[in-house]
Amino acid sequence: MNTKELVCYAARLADEKKAENVKVIDLCGLSSLCDFILIATATSKPHLEAVEEEISKKLKEEGYYKSNRDGAGSYQWRVSDYGGFLVHLMTPEARDFYRLDKVFSFGKEIAFLKPVKKTVKKTTRKAAAKKPAKKSPAPKKTAAKKSTAKTTKKTTAKKTVKKVVKKK
Repeated sequence: MNTKELVCYAARLADEKKAENVKVIDLCGLSSLCDFILIATATSKPHLEAVEEEISKKLKEEGYYKSNRDGAGSYQWRVSDYGGFLVHLMTPEARDFYRLDKVFSFGKEIAFLKPVKKTVKKTTRKAAAKKPAKKSPAPKKTAAKKSTAKTTKKTTAKKTVKKVVKKK
């Protein structure tokens, strides 16, 4: 997964855990801090912990680990650094106070929509029964037929030679 897919995956995980006002901001080329910022609101400390744990656990399963974390004991704000992106989980009060949305307003907000699932067409038994039967391969020439053809050519060649010899 590239960084954009990874941050969108983390945003979907936060959204599935009922985090509110989830935003992904693209800072590629605009900030030396990171390429993307994920900001989400959790309604309480247990909710904050649950969202953080879910993101951390699922990203570990994919092979991505936090390089740093801050706010472990905080009831207000947790930050997880995944290298290419930062995850900011905040309570509504902290989000209103720090206004990270406004701080990073120079970046572009991107949609983190769920990926489209591919649909597989199911065939019915009737449709399968209507398929034409496979053609059987043509029978192979037997060794006897090949040898007959060779002997015929040889005998014809001998007769031609005999005729030419008789004429002389």
